[in-house]
Amino acid sequence: MKFTEFNFHENLLEGIAASNYEDATPVQEQVIPLVLQGRDIIASAQTGTGKTAAFLLPLLNHLLTSHHDDHHISAMIIVPTRELAVQISEHLEGLSYFTSVSSIAVYGGGDGNSFVQEKQALSKGVDIVVCTPGKMISHINMGYVKIKGLKYLVLDEADRMLDMGFHDDIMRIINELPAKRQTLLFSATMPQRIRTLAQKILQQPAEINIAISKPPEKIVQQAFVINEDQKMPLVKMLLKSRQFKSIIIFCSKKQQVKLLTRELKRAGIPAEEIHSDLEQAQREEVLRSFISKRLPILVATDILSRGIDVDHIDLVINYDVPHDGEDYVHRIGRTARAETDGTAYTFISPREQNKFASIEQLLGKPVPKAKVPDELGPSPAYQPRTKRPAAGRGRR
Repeated sequence: MKFTEFNFHENLLEGIAASNYEDATPVQEQVIPLVLQGRDIIASAQTGTGKTAAFLLPLLNHLLTSHHDDHHISAMIIVPTRELAVQISEHLEGLSYFTSVSSIAVYGGGDGNSFVQEKQALSKGVDIVVCTPGKMISHINMGYVKIKGLKYLVLDEADRMLDMGFHDDIMRIINELPAKRQTLLFSATMPQRIRTLAQKILQQPAEINIAISKPPEKIVQQAFVINEDQKMPLVKMLLKSRQFKSIIIFCSKKQQVKLLTRELKRAGIPAEEIHSDLEQAQREEVLRSFISKRLPILVATDILSRGIDVDHIDLVINYDVPHDGEDYVHRIGRTARAETDGTAYTFISPREQNKFASIEQLLGKPVPKAKVPDELGPSPAYQPRTKRPAAGRGRR
């Protein structure tokens, strides 16, 4: 389906064309018409499906074609992290470039100037606010946020926000909003606590489920079964011997991110790190360098595994095994996007074998095991403890 078939406002169509959008993705085909009809939505979609545009485009169209109070906030998009707030805000700016719709991103870690800009927008009115829960609560507590005229609320990565402990903040914000509004809830997974939240805040929602707990087939997956002390030399060998232009290496702990980045630089391999210890400006600069291809290798915690929309990544390396199957899918889902192919390597130490076996059960098939280079010495056999035959399979 072409974007021109949604009957969007002509100024919005200019922004769509300038963003090189032509064909809608399946989640966009399903979500956009329902949002245009004014329906509440609960949607589950695998990472990389285009859900950001699925809610931004109809919101922008509503604001361009219906009356709203310029002195109030008309739409609020709540997200779990600063990085996602910045990214959605930049996406929004591109799509709304030829319109009069105003927007601002509100998140922690900024300086005094950003606070002044936020306060001015929130007190005098702005069409769309993209925010993290904690920072929005801080502004609301000061009493000047013009929130009573809000018509549209979006919760993006709702499962991630609950994982991060934002349930009470989200409910506090929602309790400040008009009861009559359109609410859209997006979540990568649909555990019971998300459904409980949805029952509280949505009105007769349409449910859309395009999520699958399996990575795209076009991702070439391989796993290396190695000892912990073989991980560092193996990652150096892979990066030096294979021609990948854009690479993300995921580590579960920021201490490991720092150590790995330092060792790669010592080996003459250009890499930078991104994690929560960096100042916000540093994180944004590193991410910009990576997106623009000035930086070929990014070493990251799971802060980047969800919600960051970066196309044309050739290789994802799981330096250690992700916590569970959903995290594995999100991590390797950073590659093979926008109709491109991709590769994902996972390093499995002896203590991680059982965890990886559970991930394979979720995937429904084993991940091929790659040969460990002889120069690294003997490597362990893959012998995870036997699990129940179908544990976790078919989970959504």
